[in-house]
Amino acid sequence: MSDRSRKGFSKIYQQFFPYGDPSKFASFVFNVFDENKDGYIEFGEFLQALSVTSRGNVEEKLKWAFKLYDIDNDGFITKVELLDIVEAIYQMVGGMVNLPEEENTPEKRVNRIFAVMDKNKDNKLTFDEFLEGSKEDPTIIQALTLCDASRG
Repeated sequence: MSDRSRKGFSKIYQQFFPYGDPSKFASFVFNVFDENKDGYIEFGEFLQALSVTSRGNVEEKLKWAFKLYDIDNDGFITKVELLDIVEAIYQMVGGMVNLPEEENTPEKRVNRIFAVMDKNKDNKLTFDEFLEGSKEDPTIIQALTLCDASRG
């Protein structure tokens, strides 16, 4: 990875999603890869994240995804945080994915996810709620990671 900066990372995403704008989503992913928060992705950080996302077990992948969606890193995913991520995903994939009516906007998708996962209805998801909701309805994870659906 020659350009380890946020800008270089975004350029890589642009190659995979040429019909949308992946810059916002790439920025969120960059933040998770950049473990030491120095503004660059070191080779070790890159390998660690790649290992989890490509070869990790389901729980490891969900922990990584939770870190991605918990933008402020406070241990909870709020509707605002999830909406920010889902909007970024919709911007990234553009019109590449046909969505059912009940999920054709970021707001509808976030509301559906919270309806399934937010068991205590406090408008924030703990990791346990996220994990249990994912087990109950695996389509939620697919819904969160629209990127996988767009790759065919």
